[in-house]
Formats: sequence, C-alpha cells, structure tokens
Amino acid sequence: MAASNSSSSGKNGTNPLEAMGAFFSKQVDRRKLVTTEKQALATRLSASGEEFPGSEHRPADRKRWMAELGADRVRVHQVVWPGTHDSATNKIGVPLVTRPFAQCQSMSVYEQLSMGTRVIDVRIQEERRVCHGVLATYPVDVVLDDVRRFLGETESEVVILEVRTEFGHEDPPEFDRFLVDKLGEEHLIPQDEAVFHKTIAELLPRRVICVWKPRKSPAPKPGGPLWSAGYLKDNWIDTDLPETKFESNLKFLGQQPPVAERRFFYRVENTVTPKADNPVLCVWPVTKRIHGYARLFIAEAFAKGLGDKLQVFATDFIDGDFVDACAGVTKARVDGTA
Repeated sequence: MAASNSSSSGKNGTNPLEAMGAFFSKQVDRRKLVTTEKQALATRLSASGEEFPGSEHRPADRKRWMAELGADRVRVHQVVWPGTHDSATNKIGVPLVTRPFAQCQSMSVYEQLSMGTRVIDVRIQEERRVCHGVLATYPVDVVLDDVRRFLGETESEVVILEVRTEFGHEDPPEFDRFLVDKLGEEHLIPQDEAVFHKTIAELLPRRVICVWKPRKSPAPKPGGPLWSAGYLKDNWIDTDLPETKFESNLKFLGQQPPVAERRFFYRVENTVTPKADNPVLCVWPVTKRIHGYARLFIAEAFAKGLGDKLQVFATDFIDGDFVDACAGVTKARVDGTA
C-alpha cells in the first residue's frame, strides 16, 4: 500500500488529482465572485441611476466639443477629460490570435480624438514602436501623425498626450527631442502650473500637453515643451473584479484635492484587467464587466461629494456616450451648476 500511495503522488507528495481538483474549485469560486460583483454594480445602477450635473448634455459635434463650450469660458481645471487606456492598441498583435489579449481600443488615435477623446495613453519600447507588454505594433510616428492631423482639422481642442516607456523596456535614444520635433514645438503647451487656471483661449494656438514618462532618461524640466510624470497621476488597481475596482476608484478619488486646488491631472480608469489565475484572459470580455458603469461612477462621485475632484476619466474601447458624460460635467462646471 505504501508503494501504491507513493506512485500516485507527485514529487512533492501532492496527489495530482487533488491538485487539479483544488485548481478547478478555485476557478469556480473566482467565477462566482466575478458574477457577484457584476450583479452588485447592476443593483447599484438600478437603485441610484445615472443622473449627475450635465448628464443630459449631448455635444452637437463631439470632434469639437470643447470649442462648442467656448474656448474663452472653459478653464483647464474645469474639464473632465475623456481618456483612453492603452490608446494605440487597435492593431496590436495578430488578429484573432494574440490581439484579443492586448487590444484595449478598436479605433485609431485619430478616430478616438475625432470622437471626443482628449487624453491619449501610449506606451513605447526601445525602437519607438508602440507596445503593450511584450507585444509591439506600429511606430509611434503613427500616433503623432494622428495627433497632428486632428490639430489641423480643429481650432480649440486641447489634447493631453501621455507617452511612457513600457515596463521592461528601455527608453528610446533622445526621445524627448524626437517628440518635440514630430509634434512641432508650436503646438506644445510648455510645462507651467499656471496652465491649470487658464482658459483654453489663453493657451491658443498651442494645444498639446505632452507628458513624457521615461524610465531612466532625464525628466522634462519646468518651462520646457514637455511635462514630467508628476503632472499626470493615478492609482492603478490591478484587478479583474468590477465592484472592487469601482470602489477603489471612489476611494482614491476621495483622497485627491479638488480640481480647483490641484496642480496636476488625476486620472480614474474605468477598466478592469485580465488576471493570470482566471480562465478569461482576453481584454474585452473582462473590461466590459465595468465598461457600462461610467455614468454610474460619475453619479456616485457627485452623490458622495467628490464631483469637484473628477478630472481625467479613462476607459477601454471608448464610445460616444462616455465622451458625452465627460463633456456634460465640463459644461455644468462652466455653467456653474456643478
């Protein structure tokens, strides 16, 4: 009997069948927890609704929604900036093979900007290619050309462009100068904390706040054409549980100063992330657990007295309704009703 027990056990003395059973039991428990949290958000939505100051607003032209509000009326700190997470991943990886594991947006950066997105999040590697983790896609030139194309088609829209070196990669050589040359210094708003209380009209004709976040290269300096990492902050909560992320976002937002007192941009990401210990690893089926609750988040932020702290609000797979919600709060602030 002793020999039989030994042969049916793994090298560490664990029965393989028992280990497999424990693994599947853990997966079942995890799926139950995900389902419970999804139901909890649905219940919150039914109970409290999605109304907040400006919630009824729909821009006549999302491509020019800032101009529609009046460049001489809108101050930088009043804007709720609709942003995208991993913005330049629309063509990353191999379609139907690796792309579903890394794609966070289905539109190009130009299409996102035209829909109303105003914060772009781009990660790069040594060869100046956009990447998400180990997967790379087109050169960052594609993104910068998209931004310039959008600027050429509009007059009063301001864009925050965040470019960072992806974790595990090195900074491209002399990338700060490359950014300035490609975007054109005439378009770049210099790093200056006075910007937060200026109107859009006072910034013109410059319309890009470019935040460069290198891993090892020197940080951009005050007064220069690029902004340093500390001017765009967030609290990244790495989870695939939607209500956990929702509550964490509210918690960390509550710890921030009001936008009128802030000298940096603070981002809330309405996203959840695939986890390795979960059988669902594709981005869309995971992030859609929270995707439809952006308006609920804004409504709860106002209900909890945090409406004056919301500033950059980002999502995966952005859509027009997300933009409208952000533009609506911005309008309410400008009109003095929020």
